[in-house]
Amino acid sequence: MSIVTVFVSTDENVNSERRFDKGLTILDFKINQYKLEPITGIPASTQSISLYNGENLIGRIDDDTRMLGAYPIDDYMRIHVVDLNPHRLKNQYNDTSLVEKFELTEEEYAKRTDSVMAFKQRNKLGRFSDEASESSQASEKAQEEASKVIHLGDRCEVQLTDDATLRKRGNVRFIGSTEFQPGIWIGIEYDEPLGKNNGTVQGIEYFKCSPNYGAFVRPTKVTVGDFPEEDLFNTDDELEEM
Repeated sequence: MSIVTVFVSTDENVNSERRFDKGLTILDFKINQYKLEPITGIPASTQSISLYNGENLIGRIDDDTRMLGAYPIDDYMRIHVVDLNPHRLKNQYNDTSLVEKFELTEEEYAKRTDSVMAFKQRNKLGRFSDEASESSQASEKAQEEASKVIHLGDRCEVQLTDDATLRKRGNVRFIGSTEFQPGIWIGIEYDEPLGKNNGTVQGIEYFKCSPNYGAFVRPTKVTVGDFPEEDLFNTDDELEEM
């Protein structure tokens, strides 16, 4: 038995290193287990086979009755297979855009009993644990208390991070619950276009303002008080040269 190692390629980006017995007939080479048809996905009846040495074409392999070794094939040459059927759907095994995707809405997913979320709920893991529930309740209590000192029209300052230089000022335009997230939210109209919306989120209008001037934040991130609008052009250098 004489074995040859070759590369098998197709126009559909199949590229595989394989070992074949030179004693195979070309017909067996096309259709038998682990041969060209299962490797390339191209039926034997429509295969056009060419032999390459690198990028140089050696010739066609086109006689089903001859043995593979009857052709000038050597180690690390390339067998290129082309499908002659013009009606076959190309790339159906590697083009994911052709695959119909299975999708669930959040409501449908929440109803399933065989999901990861259902497993966590049954076993009280992660955000469904008793500790997480207590922490969540404490957090919502803190948000509720913070919202009590905030009123519509109040001047305020918002600080979302520990960096004090990133504080933003504006006016309170909304206080209450929303459709986009649970809990109490504060709608802010910023003095500058530092927001994310115009008071409308997911098609629901909570207040009105110019685009990119509106934002929603949790109450604990809001401090109300006498916060005048900042003059961005009033720098220290200008104060020193009146």
